[in-house]
Amino acid sequence: MLKRWILDFAYFLDTSKSYQKRKRFFSNILENNKNKYKKYIDIFMVILIFISVAVLIREVKHHVNDELMFFSNYIISFIFFIEYILRLWINSSVSKIIVARAEHDTFLHREVNLLKAFKQVLKVKFAYILSPQALIDLFAILPFFHELRLLRMFILFRVFKLFRYAKSFQTLASVLGTKKFEFLTLGIFAAIVIFISSVLIYVMEGNNPASPINTLFEAVYWSIVTISTVGYGDMVPVTHEGRFVALLVIMAGISVLAFTTSLFVSAFTEKLDEIREIKIIEDVSKLKKFYLVCGYESVSREVARKLSSSGNNVIIIDENLQRIERAKKDGFTALNYNPGRVESYENLNIDMKKQVKAVLCLREDDIENVYAALTIRSINKDVFILSLLINDSNRQKLDFAGINTVVYPQELIGLITKELIGKPVAFEVIHELRSENADVKIDELGVTQRIVDNFPTVGELGNKEFRVVLLGVYKHKRDRFYFNPIDDTLLEIGDYLLVVGYQIFILEFEKYLHTKVKNG
Repeated sequence: MLKRWILDFAYFLDTSKSYQKRKRFFSNILENNKNKYKKYIDIFMVILIFISVAVLIREVKHHVNDELMFFSNYIISFIFFIEYILRLWINSSVSKIIVARAEHDTFLHREVNLLKAFKQVLKVKFAYILSPQALIDLFAILPFFHELRLLRMFILFRVFKLFRYAKSFQTLASVLGTKKFEFLTLGIFAAIVIFISSVLIYVMEGNNPASPINTLFEAVYWSIVTISTVGYGDMVPVTHEGRFVALLVIMAGISVLAFTTSLFVSAFTEKLDEIREIKIIEDVSKLKKFYLVCGYESVSREVARKLSSSGNNVIIIDENLQRIERAKKDGFTALNYNPGRVESYENLNIDMKKQVKAVLCLREDDIENVYAALTIRSINKDVFILSLLINDSNRQKLDFAGINTVVYPQELIGLITKELIGKPVAFEVIHELRSENADVKIDELGVTQRIVDNFPTVGELGNKEFRVVLLGVYKHKRDRFYFNPIDDTLLEIGDYLLVVGYQIFILEFEKYLHTKVKNG
């Protein structure tokens, strides 16, 4: 009967949406660095840690207010206790272990062995309890029993909890973790040197009344201070034999120091690219708006330059490391991610809807652009996607992928060639407009409420006074471009003016549009 009740309860918890939702909530705010609430929890816990340590330091020579002492010993300890229980709870699922055992035994047509399930639960839970971070959390709770003064010293263990809340400490730990074997070897070597030198110096100096080293503990203390190359000078060998031992220990200490330094340098060198990538991702996640460019080839390179020169933030992702390095040399924020994989966008830690102005799939490969578009659409259905089309036979595939706008360069090239064939001067004009060093630019100006209020029609813009040519107006509501519009064309909010002129004149014209106040 009890077994049936336990199994039913385990199945209930495993299938309960509300229970699993609550567990995921606490797991996110405690462990998931991408969760928006986690940083506030971390800051709150860090403040509690510093309050505890400040009270401990103050208590040494001064009286501490009873309320503050109660807060430090009971309230803070209770908060840490709740955190410890929550972490123990979310670390693994007891119900899943029991359900897995029940299904395994049922599949083999034998009686469910709950004893094995409970053994597995204890094994998993104790593995977490005995982990370094969990032990620190446990020791941080012990000051709750403040009547035992010795236990109050465990308040210092709360300082070690900072490693859990500070990302820089976590990064440092992960970097050094890659050299576990090397540090273990170094530790064994240092321990052997300390042991041998302690015994030797004790044997050489222990029977000499003039020597400050009279006990084995003092010998160990001297060895550690000497091998670390600190050398306080409070204990100095007085015999020739003892000084010879000191020379050996000093040389061993230099070796240990050099080995330690090389380990730190090599560990950080190997992880430097990863650390930089983490920093880039953090910076990207803080951007309010940016264009996401998938691929960095000839077309995307020009597009990225144009967008960047207009003051837009541009983020580039590409699975090819050489292209990413080229993008970085060009001054762009670039990440070596595959645009066709969901994990790439999850690692970016961005909000597609709020942060991304548009996704530009500009690989010179239609299949790659289709994969990128399908992946992005699986994450967000509303973000604007523009894609380059290389082969017109693939246009339908791009449309099915949910791409908003398809750009087919061959159509544009064909139209220009047909129109300008036999007109070398016209070709020179087009070439000059495309040149990055040219003073004449093509620009687009957004129509705002202020512009509509002051300049209701195209004829009232006054662009000719600024020697700026108006090529046309893009009507946002109709999704149509009007080339060389008549003066009576009405302007609406959201429209775009396509203008040509010297950059300085375009800037003055734009400033005039936004600052002029209508008379009367």
